Amino acid sequence: MTGIKPKTLADFDSELAAEHIKGQWLIDPLLERLAGGPRPAGQAHIWRWRDIEARLDEACDVLAEGLTARRSLALMNPALPGGTTHTLTAGIQMLNPGEQAWAHRHTMSAIRFVIRGGPGLSTVVDGEACQMDDYDLVLTPSWTWHDHHNDTTGNPVWLDALDIGLIMSLNTGFYETYGEERQALRPSQGEYLSQRAGLVRPVWEQRKERLAPFRYAWSDVEPVLLSMADQEGSPYDGVVLEYVNPMTGGPTTPTLSCWVQMLRPHEQTQSHRHTSSSIYFVVRGEGTTRVGDEEISWGQHDTFVVPNWLEHSFRNSSASSEAILFSVNDIPTLRALGLYYEQPETSLGTAPWPAVPARPGTTGGR
Repeated sequence: MTGIKPKTLADFDSELAAEHIKGQWLIDPLLERLAGGPRPAGQAHIWRWRDIEARLDEACDVLAEGLTARRSLALMNPALPGGTTHTLTAGIQMLNPGEQAWAHRHTMSAIRFVIRGGPGLSTVVDGEACQMDDYDLVLTPSWTWHDHHNDTTGNPVWLDALDIGLIMSLNTGFYETYGEERQALRPSQGEYLSQRAGLVRPVWEQRKERLAPFRYAWSDVEPVLLSMADQEGSPYDGVVLEYVNPMTGGPTTPTLSCWVQMLRPHEQTQSHRHTSSSIYFVVRGEGTTRVGDEEISWGQHDTFVVPNWLEHSFRNSSASSEAILFSVNDIPTLRALGLYYEQPETSLGTAPWPAVPARPGTTGGR
């Protein structure tokens, strides 16, 4: 016994803090909060098309020239400091007739889903002009040069979605302007990387798997979706298709996956939750999505968000027409890190392929 009064735990904690050290006994209570899974980041919310369209029209007056400021309205989750989800940010962008949005690139991957487009509207990605018709999806992958051009007499509009929250949380953000308002185009269609993303490709070239420009034409996508109306589909999402990277067969980009989803007349899905977050855009139809204890009613061209780890289900309100939703999520990132979970079960990629029809007089086989 020295006769010296022993220091208290609080005193010890203060001394450690002065040396930028923290005892595990202070961290354990924080870890205990994780019991039962993550707390959802943000809240369910819907942005009505009628409100967005009116604000875009106002923005055309306030920001008269698209060359100096992109006329895009970012959709901010009311329960987050920034972003539509904690990893993704969506916005709605409009151009005036004859405008262009200047060329630049950044480490954020971005997708463009066209709400109102047509011949004369294009996004140029690494020198490749991608036409933007109604409901087309155009990719501007990470660190690709891109600029938008409106050579129409109207005001085209599209949905942007980027992995801003993810990239900024990893502190890996880069941004660079092209130096000119418009980037140079490739001299011929034969040089387009997207020409190498179909059924055939040059045998003398290396295979490019990432960062390739690509346009998914709605005229190609919609017939495939409608042709699957008689399939069982997902119990949680209805008939839902993933936009596949044509170079790899994998997700749309390494960090983002885009889906198109059909809810058949009066279809009601089961409820589930997953560690991924999603942003939805209503292509057509009317319905409701229950997210946690909240029910969101949506109609054509509305945009809504489902945060991570919140129970949700979908219902088509119509007894005669299908509802179609486009969505973007962060599943590829979570899967790459081994952090994608679902409850009550894993539903992605678990059903078998359609069976080969049995030969007459047999019951099938291998």
